[in-house]
Amino acid sequence: MKYGLLHEFLQADGNFLFEEAPLPATDVIELAHDPAYVRSFIAGTLPPASMRRIGLPWSELLVKRALASVGGTISATQDALDLGWGGTLGGGTHHAFRSQGAGFCVFNDIAVAIHYFAKMGRFRRAAVIDLDVHQGDGTAEIFRENSQVFTLSIHCNSNFPFRKQQSTLDVPLPDGLGDAEYLRRLNEVLPRLLEWRPEIIFYQSGVDGLATDVLGRLALTHTGLVARDRLVMESVRSAGVPLVLTSGGGYSRPIELSAEAHANTYRTAWQVFCRE
Repeated sequence: MKYGLLHEFLQADGNFLFEEAPLPATDVIELAHDPAYVRSFIAGTLPPASMRRIGLPWSELLVKRALASVGGTISATQDALDLGWGGTLGGGTHHAFRSQGAGFCVFNDIAVAIHYFAKMGRFRRAAVIDLDVHQGDGTAEIFRENSQVFTLSIHCNSNFPFRKQQSTLDVPLPDGLGDAEYLRRLNEVLPRLLEWRPEIIFYQSGVDGLATDVLGRLALTHTGLVARDRLVMESVRSAGVPLVLTSGGGYSRPIELSAEAHANTYRTAWQVFCRE
């Protein structure tokens, strides 16, 4: 429902062109994931415990959803490399590890896209800015020994996942943190990532830090999230680095609040990269 609302909101704006991304081949997914895991999931033969960890019941529709999430990010990455930025309304499935899924995430779309385009020689050094309220543990695990990928995760320390992984740079936050302190901490660490000189940046722009989010534990406002997005996007644009925008989590009640927050992220991207 959230993604449908997000599409409706942006379509009503009239500033966005929507294109259906092709589904990736299995061997593309396997650039970032264990082939046995990929094939078992697609065939519907993962053990029940593995599906419980993902948190969604297996179905052919879920397979298509997982593949479409990756396909959207691959297409958005191509746009970013060609045009300076690209976005997908899904993606940001950062809890998927190399050999297992978790937390509503089956395949790690950002990790697949990085492996795919790096293999094609389109870039060598990639960075991930993960501002979902939950740590990007799967992304951290996949790139833990890869010196060509910088992973930044700013997340609520007490929240899921309860066993954190080691990102290149982790910024754990206390419960109840508000806009001003959040923006201060983000402003402190962004230069460290940009000084590393990535050739492309992937932005996981989860909006589950909203005070209304039932899975969040932070106290951010819509205004604060817009300021967060503008800070990231203007910093990346000033550095002259292509940006790939993915959505990530958002579980507010009512869910329209999350959809509106996601829409604001894409509106901010349009203002920064297309209008200004």
